[in-house]
Amino acid sequence: MEQPDREKALIKFRNGSSQILVTTDLASRGLDIPEIEYIIHYQLPHTKEAFLHRNGRTARMHADGTAYLLLNPDQHPDFLDKMPEIEKLPEKLVLPKPTKWATLYIAAGKKDKVNKVDIVGLLLQKGKLNKDELGLIEVLDYSSYVAVDKKKIVKAVDLIRNEKIKNKKVKIEIAR
Repeated sequence: MEQPDREKALIKFRNGSSQILVTTDLASRGLDIPEIEYIIHYQLPHTKEAFLHRNGRTARMHADGTAYLLLNPDQHPDFLDKMPEIEKLPEKLVLPKPTKWATLYIAAGKKDKVNKVDIVGLLLQKGKLNKDELGLIEVLDYSSYVAVDKKKIVKAVDLIRNEKIKNKKVKIEIAR
C-alpha cells in the first residue's frame, strides 16, 4: 500500500470503522492502538524479541488481550518455552456484529488551520448530527478523518457537501 492508504487504513481501524487490520511486522513497533483484543500470528517471526513486540500490541494499559498462533503440526518455534494449548473452534462460527461506524474524509487539516472544534461544529450544525453520532476525529496536516454513525453518514455528507470550512470549499466524502 502507498503511505496515504496505509494511514487511512490505520485511522479506520483506530476509529472502529474497520474491525480487522492485517499487517506486516511494521505494526509490531511504533503503533499505539488502544484496545486491541487479539493478535493472530499467521506467520511467526524469527526471534523471541519480535514475537514479544507483536504481542505487545494487545493487553496494553491493563487491558486483556490474547495472541493466537497458526502453526503446522510439526512446527515448534525455538523461542517458545512450551507449545500453546490448542484452541478448539466452535461447530458453528458466529460473526462479530458489524461496526457502528463509517469514516468521513475531509480534505483539510492542521496546515489549513482546521481543528476538531471546526469539524464538530460543521457536523453538528450543518450535518444535523448529534454528539453521540460522532466518534474519533483525527486531524492530520492536510486532511481529517471522522468516525460517523454508519446510519447517518450518507445524509450528513449530502448536507455538508457544499459547505465551507474556514471560508474554504473542501472535498468531503465517505472514506473508502
